[in-house]
Amino acid sequence: MDINDRIARLKREKNAVIAAHTYQPPAVQELADILGDSFALAQKAARSDADTVVVCGVRFMAEGIKILSPKKRVVLASPRADCPMARQIEPERVAAFRRAHPDIAVVAYINTTAELKAVADVCVTSSSAVQIVRRLPQREILFIPDKNLGDYVRRQVPEKNILTWDGYCPVHNAVTADDVLEAKAAHPGAAVAMHPECPPQALELADMVGSTAAIIDYIRGVEGEVIVATERGVVDKLSLEYPGRLHQLRGDCLTCPDMKLTTPLMIAEAMEGIGGDEIAIDPALMEAARSSLENMLTYGA
Repeated sequence: MDINDRIARLKREKNAVIAAHTYQPPAVQELADILGDSFALAQKAARSDADTVVVCGVRFMAEGIKILSPKKRVVLASPRADCPMARQIEPERVAAFRRAHPDIAVVAYINTTAELKAVADVCVTSSSAVQIVRRLPQREILFIPDKNLGDYVRRQVPEKNILTWDGYCPVHNAVTADDVLEAKAAHPGAAVAMHPECPPQALELADMVGSTAAIIDYIRGVEGEVIVATERGVVDKLSLEYPGRLHQLRGDCLTCPDMKLTTPLMIAEAMEGIGGDEIAIDPALMEAARSSLENMLTYGA
């Protein structure tokens, strides 16, 4: 049986949906019922009537879906798919910092483990971070784990005192200002769309800075060529829709190896129960982590 037919049959039998991040390979994105950024996947999965959600992404995304859909069976298709940034800061360090600084608000990027979300006051996405930090009542903010996104927020919200630690996305953090200048020289007239996980020196050369979803909207809203400075999954997918218009910045470094681990066979085996990793989270931990996600909706509404 063809793998696509096998997956379609399994989805019907298991009442399952496939949730895939936009950094996934095109062959995986084509199979997705739900496609988007990490938090969008969790929200859409929670609204579905599926019994099982097969996650094509990395572990923190599967945890986020489980937190918002505790009664659903959530399976990470590739058990080895993880996010290095999500684990760069120990929750115990944050808890100790909170005890020493009780008046500070801890803001956690969505790209974090459930344990780290549980010790944060509020989660943010790259698209909601500026708005949420601006709306928080506290002036003192600890922004974790991504120092680059934290610096971007700091520049947009100068009225707050934002502390960052040394966390970062190894993929986006590799982009340099020289990379951008070389791309602009190679494609004169092309706009530069960049993710805020990139370093500040590179961001200063961008024409637009935004989340993956915002970059996709930007590409669809302009007519000219665009140099895309985020994980190459966006260009791999949209180049079919906009041939000749998109130029991937540093595709050699802007490729997340964890995001490329999932295959259609893994999806099928996850639904069959012979592959994947079913997500299980302690109820108390899940409740604590859910609080920071609910606060994100409160301040981001």
